[in-house]
Amino acid sequence: MSRFSFLRLRESLRRHPERAVAAVLVAAVGLLVFWLALDLFPYHSVNDDEGVYLYQAAMLLEGKLFLKPGAIPTDAVRPWFFVVREVGGETAMYGKYSPVVPAIFTVGRLLGDWNIALGLVAAGNAAGVYYLGSAAFDRRVGLVAVVALAASPLFLLTSATFLSYAPATMLNLAFAVAYVRAARTDSLRWAVASGAAVGLAFFARPYTAVLFAIPFIIHTLAVLVTGLRIGNDTFDPAFRRVVKRAVAIAVPGALGVAIALGYNAVVTGDPLLFPYAAFAPNDGIGFGPHEILGYDRNYTPELAAETTVLVFEFFLTEWTPAGVLGSLLAVLGIGTAAWRWREAIRVYRPSLSGMTGGEVAAVVAGVFPAVFLGEAYFWGTLNGLRNELIDLLGPFYHFDALLPVSVFAAAGAVALVRFVRQRLAERTTRRRARVAVAVLLLLVAPVVVSAEQRVIDGPFSENRQRTESLAATYEPFVERASNASDGTAFDDALVFTPDPYGDWQAHPFQYLRSDPGFDGAVVYATDGSPEQDFDVVAATNRTPYRFTYRGEWTGAVRPVNSDIQRLRVLSGSAVNATTTVGIPVNAESVSVRIETTAGYARYRVPASMRANETIPVEWVITAEGARIRNLDFASGPAGATVPLPDGASEVDLVVTFVGQGGASVTYRQEATLSAVEEEIQVLWPPETRVCRLTTECGTEGTWVGPDGEYVSGVSVETAATASDRQ
Repeated sequence: MSRFSFLRLRESLRRHPERAVAAVLVAAVGLLVFWLALDLFPYHSVNDDEGVYLYQAAMLLEGKLFLKPGAIPTDAVRPWFFVVREVGGETAMYGKYSPVVPAIFTVGRLLGDWNIALGLVAAGNAAGVYYLGSAAFDRRVGLVAVVALAASPLFLLTSATFLSYAPATMLNLAFAVAYVRAARTDSLRWAVASGAAVGLAFFARPYTAVLFAIPFIIHTLAVLVTGLRIGNDTFDPAFRRVVKRAVAIAVPGALGVAIALGYNAVVTGDPLLFPYAAFAPNDGIGFGPHEILGYDRNYTPELAAETTVLVFEFFLTEWTPAGVLGSLLAVLGIGTAAWRWREAIRVYRPSLSGMTGGEVAAVVAGVFPAVFLGEAYFWGTLNGLRNELIDLLGPFYHFDALLPVSVFAAAGAVALVRFVRQRLAERTTRRRARVAVAVLLLLVAPVVVSAEQRVIDGPFSENRQRTESLAATYEPFVERASNASDGTAFDDALVFTPDPYGDWQAHPFQYLRSDPGFDGAVVYATDGSPEQDFDVVAATNRTPYRFTYRGEWTGAVRPVNSDIQRLRVLSGSAVNATTTVGIPVNAESVSVRIETTAGYARYRVPASMRANETIPVEWVITAEGARIRNLDFASGPAGATVPLPDGASEVDLVVTFVGQGGASVTYRQEATLSAVEEEIQVLWPPETRVCRLTTECGTEGTWVGPDGEYVSGVSVETAATASDRQ
């Protein structure tokens, strides 16, 4: 910065100290959101769309629009919300969302931390709200509007996540700021910037951008119509400037639409087919049948009205600054604006040579009905209420509505303070009036803080609880990363992950993501069918691991007990295993089975073995089948040896103890294997689960190891070797 520029800046700040305060507030908002992202969402929220945006951001950093797994089975590594298609004869995957928001997130990664981008976006939104509040009213209202924005739980929680709502609002606010600047300065450069911003916003979230732009489009049309009526002369200089400005906005805006359609053509193969529609064709705007991933509803106008009323009340009472208090101040602000510009409202005539504060206030206010009425036409809010994501992060589809709420809540607060000060000044000196107002503000502050705490405590504590559960889930990964010096960190690893929500990667475990080229230190693959698992092992040629957990996955409402197991591929003509299980207290009988898809075999356990504290079970897998060697055959359709199906399959060892009253404890081991001619390959160790009252052990209610609370006597140890002979 030159000395002349520095002096100009210093003089500007001296004459307008509010600008310095605004800069500090904007920076503080950015830092607050950055800290929240680190502290409240270190493993991201339970909205797994974050992983989609971060996957796409990582792809952009490597210059990729597609994920190409090569020889790895696509179903094993397909991330959540990715679409599969053929590109040049090769299987490829692309994200459901446009690349605009992921590109914004890459800025944080380039600066050293992904979360920096979240802070920058939050600061950008705060700056936009400050400018529009100042333009509609004055700089003090603009300053208070920033505070109101930062006090909104919806703003804080949604801004601290890697979702598109806050970045899209930043682009919309950039459009609005540039639009007002263009109207007030008659600058074509600002008009072009406005058009570029709205075009980019359309590329990011088309429907959201259109809804936000509606009040500004109406204002532009009103100005053009006014110009025609006043001069009745299309060559009038003022009217021509308005037309040029409108064209300067429209052309780059249309270019943004064209770029979006061009991107569609590249990734989906059809310029009119957006990626989100390719993923779920019935997940869009409009009434009628809608469906996404097996969930469907007939979205009627009646259901839309019911949903809109519900989210309207939810928004104004729980997610605005200080909840109901902030909403009441916003109503007061609207009333103040209406009274202030009552004459202009009565005879409205837009200015051709600028944009008055009343006009700015009008377009800002217009955003609110545009958003709420427009979103009523989209069933996403209903879906968000169903899956409870809106309960945790707020009505994020209505994020743009924070602009009018923040601005008018600030206008209402400032008007109220000025009214009280003016009335006091009429009865005493101005100095005493200011002191009295300051005292009153101090007295009112606890009420405001209490109201703010009430609306923040609920969603913050709910998200904190889930973060603590996620911390327990990912603890084995964090330990490996923090102990990298002892050689336990992943290096050329393949990690199989569970699939509580189906065959998706990063859903629900979005913290675990492969590099876009599947060439990083670790590749994550969904634990699927035996054939798929062996194909993944062969395709990656990496050291395999299994990420598993015991407990019921409840969307991180409750923690699970997780573990990472190093896997080996045992190969030979036979795999000999020994599983030693503890005898639960009060057990009266025991049953041992070997199971495959081809049948089962049951074996007797002699009384001499049941008299001990543990029972060893020796089992062997060969090309002929699986059997238990140290126990006598009792029953089964195929005899003592259970045949294996061709190719990859699974062999289960099931040991069930039954006690008094029929209570049971079952040990179940599931070994993934592949039989090719005379050679057997087994992924070892098998998945081991211990459960009560059922023989089909899932993850819920299972034994959690020696330190967990379970039936006394329960323990399990296993070992295996491969050999060329039985």
